[in-house]
Amino acid sequence: MSDEQARPDRPTIAELRAITQPESVRGRAASEHWVADVYLRRYSPYLTRQLLRTGISANGVTWIMIATGASAGLALLIPGLPGAFLALALGQLQMLWDCCDGEVARWRQTFSPAGTFLDKVGHYTAESVIPICLGIRAQGGVGEVLDNGPGWYAWAGAVLAVLVMFNKALNDMVHVSRAFAGLPRLQDVAGVGAPQRSGLARLRSAARFIPLHRIFHSVEMTILAFLAAIGDALAGGLAVTRVLVVVMAVGAVLVTAGHLAAILSSSKLRAAG
Repeated sequence: MSDEQARPDRPTIAELRAITQPESVRGRAASEHWVADVYLRRYSPYLTRQLLRTGISANGVTWIMIATGASAGLALLIPGLPGAFLALALGQLQMLWDCCDGEVARWRQTFSPAGTFLDKVGHYTAESVIPICLGIRAQGGVGEVLDNGPGWYAWAGAVLAVLVMFNKALNDMVHVSRAFAGLPRLQDVAGVGAPQRSGLARLRSAARFIPLHRIFHSVEMTILAFLAAIGDALAGGLAVTRVLVVVMAVGAVLVTAGHLAAILSSSKLRAAG
């Protein structure tokens, strides 16, 4: 009897944790988002257990994650605090689904390239829709853009979305380039992407104290959008959200340039990597 057949249809939480949250998952240096590490992994097995009882596939859960991430961005088109709060909640829920799809796959042993592909689609979708909608929100909303065309803030949101996508794609480009060169897959461990040049290494160390690169994930963007909405409500108008969009767009230029330089200076594209 296979391991999958030996596993109960209604596992306990302890059984789920043992199989679906191994150290190879919890100990990942880059792939595990901090909200999963801090609290979502504590609660995800309870949802995973219910999902297993429905018979939904791991890819089916990922499709829910994709829709939730896109909805987080679209929620920002709702004016005021309600839209920002809904985006914040959906950003958290997206990451909870992201925990659960992998747990369902690990329990049922149903890993596939399609699952990895859909996971990428989910994160790329969320992290492009959110900044676009944040820019429209900063411009004054959908009505303003439709009536008067996209202004500076809407364009800044679009530029931000492109930069976030390009910055994310750099990591995937590394894996594709290594595969084309016949090199082994990079291990997701600390230090693998450390720059070899001392100047870049010092900048990378400084980034730990000002982790600007971390704000371009869907979770952080929805948190910042919610905080900006609170600032707008207190000050009146959209000034705080507009500052946020501009600062993020400028920051994305710096982060993307630094990321590109760090990759080229590291061992990621070398046989010894």
